Amino acid sequence: MGQSLAGIKIHLVFSTKHREPIILTEDDRALYSYMAKILKDLNCSPKNINGISDHIHILFELNKNLALSKVVEKVKSHSSKWIKTLGDHYTHFKWQTGYGAFSVSRWDVKKITQYIENQKEHHKTQNFQEELVNHLNNENINYDEKYLWD
Repeated sequence: MGQSLAGIKIHLVFSTKHREPIILTEDDRALYSYMAKILKDLNCSPKNINGISDHIHILFELNKNLALSKVVEKVKSHSSKWIKTLGDHYTHFKWQTGYGAFSVSRWDVKKITQYIENQKEHHKTQNFQEELVNHLNNENINYDEKYLWD
């Protein structure tokens, strides 16, 4: 093949440090927009970004020339610096060290988009820790829970 082609869709999930509920509702849309800009600058097409006060879900198409870990590093580091400019409330803001990343088939994009869109409703009945463990178990990803949370 003369061209390198890829269609890699990723459902990315990460939390604030110690799952601190620090992201204010009045700031969340601006944060998601800023994250979308970071992804666009990396030629990673954002599909949906949403979350609640202690974590974020992002559905995006991974640029075939970038490692997932580098994309996550850029999104987290740049958004962390940016959110601190919003005021004293975010002076000590940090993202958790790790993340969860799950591949999404083109047939499941609509389902994952709706799942991400419904985060506020979803988390009335399930916390982030339960949610992440369910994702890991559903994907048969091995993990040691003593190292899962920072």
